[in-house]
Amino acid sequence: MIDGHQMNNSEEAMNQSLSTVKEEIKKVIRGKDDILDTVLCTLLAGGHILLEDIPGVGKTTLAVALSRSLGMSYKRMQFTPDVLPSDILGFSMYDNKSGDFSFRKGAIFTNLFLADELNRTSPKTQSALLEVMEEHQASVEGETRKLPEPFIVIATQNPVGSSGTQMLPDSQLDRFLICLSMGYPAHGDAVALLRGEVWKLAEKIQPVITLYELCEMRRAAETVFVHDDIYEYIVSLVEATRNNPLFAMGASPRACIALLRMARAMALLGGRDFVTAQDVQSVLFDVLRHRVRPGARARAEGKS
Repeated sequence: MIDGHQMNNSEEAMNQSLSTVKEEIKKVIRGKDDILDTVLCTLLAGGHILLEDIPGVGKTTLAVALSRSLGMSYKRMQFTPDVLPSDILGFSMYDNKSGDFSFRKGAIFTNLFLADELNRTSPKTQSALLEVMEEHQASVEGETRKLPEPFIVIATQNPVGSSGTQMLPDSQLDRFLICLSMGYPAHGDAVALLRGEVWKLAEKIQPVITLYELCEMRRAAETVFVHDDIYEYIVSLVEATRNNPLFAMGASPRACIALLRMARAMALLGGRDFVTAQDVQSVLFDVLRHRVRPGARARAEGKS
């Protein structure tokens, strides 16, 4: 049995560890504290991240810094029209020495997989990520192989309509727990990045927590208390997207689960063992923005 004093010490240790991770990432990502908080919450919730923005605002740098600070194995793949599903999942190759086929693992067999410019590749290749994102396993040539844990996909997406892009299907978008936009840095932060030579600092980021500690934090997030009123509140918010005439498509039941997971993680990040309405509100936009589709009325009124 763990008494209250021990529990408080455990929570304080977790908060200190998360703060240390955040400070390590801030060496290369300046002026984006709210983005970093949301990313850390997604890690605690065990979800995947979609970064939608123009090239050059730090999306790849964020992924590299995150993997280094957490001691994660990391692989990056540049998605282009000629990338094949076998490049992601792996394939069998005949071995002349053994006289048998041996499996060569694809890029997905890692802790953190960065899918760069995901919406530039073909739908066939995009679909290779559906199973791995949902079930953390890859089925290749009739055999299912488990992925390392923890496992997270960070995908970047160029703005829809950019040269060589196509819209991701709804089933693909729904696999991402959140969708974020980095945005341009403030003037002072951009100057600080130049002075600090961020490309050199990225190489100096050190692991500050272990993968075991991250898994323990995830388990702690799952136990954060949620009052019945909060459950009602989450469902009501998601249902409102289905009844609003501005939306051609509302959020799915998976959005309710995503909101709950993110709200619990936000509470843990805030040093609390219970979820508040403010926790739900703070993650609402990032959880729902890619799960709803604006209708004709919204487009006519110029609403995104």
